Amino acid sequence: MKTDRLFLNACRREPTSRTPLWLMRQAGRFMPEYRALRSKVTFLELCKNPDLAAEVTVFAARKLGVDAAIIFSDILLIVEPLGFTLSFAKDHGPVIGNPYRRKKDLAPVSGDEIKEHLSFVFDAIRRSRKNLPEEIPLIGFAGAPFTVASYIVEGGKSKDFTRIKEMMLKAPDVFSHLMDVLAEGTADYLEAQVEAGAEAIQLFDSWVGMLTLEQYRTFVFPALKKIIERLKGKAPVIYFGLNTSHLFPAVKESGADVVGIDSKTSLSKAWKALGNVALQGNLDPEILLGPEKKIVAAAKKILTEAGGRPGHIFNLGHGVLPQTPVENAVFLVETVKRLSQKKD
Repeated sequence: MKTDRLFLNACRREPTSRTPLWLMRQAGRFMPEYRALRSKVTFLELCKNPDLAAEVTVFAARKLGVDAAIIFSDILLIVEPLGFTLSFAKDHGPVIGNPYRRKKDLAPVSGDEIKEHLSFVFDAIRRSRKNLPEEIPLIGFAGAPFTVASYIVEGGKSKDFTRIKEMMLKAPDVFSHLMDVLAEGTADYLEAQVEAGAEAIQLFDSWVGMLTLEQYRTFVFPALKKIIERLKGKAPVIYFGLNTSHLFPAVKESGADVVGIDSKTSLSKAWKALGNVALQGNLDPEILLGPEKKIVAAAKKILTEAGGRPGHIFNLGHGVLPQTPVENAVFLVETVKRLSQKKD
């Protein structure tokens, strides 16, 4: 068996010679090279420069020795072709200058318009794919509709998400219009990423865990399912959210090929709830701040729980923390490769 496509094999729940791994936010602030580049350009300038985005993508995968690269981008880039203004305030994260309040705030946008506006993402994907070793797959991604909607409605980050909850419950038609437009636009965006060379897709749904299962099924699930159905047969789809174990009965029906698991949910419980699906996760990112012996113990615990079952992709339960020593991330990768290698 080839060992050079481990990640894609695991997405399909095929046996692998060892457990594949990559790290969410593997191209980020914990790397000195990234910080040096960011001292010269803003975050959005980096995202919109295909050469630089590809450089960051490829460098991180090679530096860490992971089994997959993920394109350097941001989940909110899609809001601009939809007519919303986007900026990043220092230490305050993303800001939407014209938040969504009424249906007339958002007109449907064609797939061609999205592809034209976000052409820099597809160029970055093509350049990354060209510069990556053939054996390293490239992951494309987008924000899932609810998480992107939460920024659009709240106007940026939020602690309590009161505006979007109020809209969802008091003006469901206004909320549904936003979700419908986001579902179509996101599906168009991700299909174009696959056409450009992305070999798998991850949908980030960071804030959906705030919802009840009933709210999720009623207001969110239809848009998610629509996107996944559009991508079926084109690329494996990974669905990742935080604090979502109570949503697993619905997630199980989403059609996602892989479900990302956060650090609060065990692999065994997730498999029991989700059934015949690949799982990605789920090391606590804070473990990488500690000594090597704790990294080894934590990695061993997860691998033992996975038990060599086909369809496990080792990852973190969230993104790499900015203060993580690079050598610790490299050590984790080497450790997982060593501990999970199957004997002939």
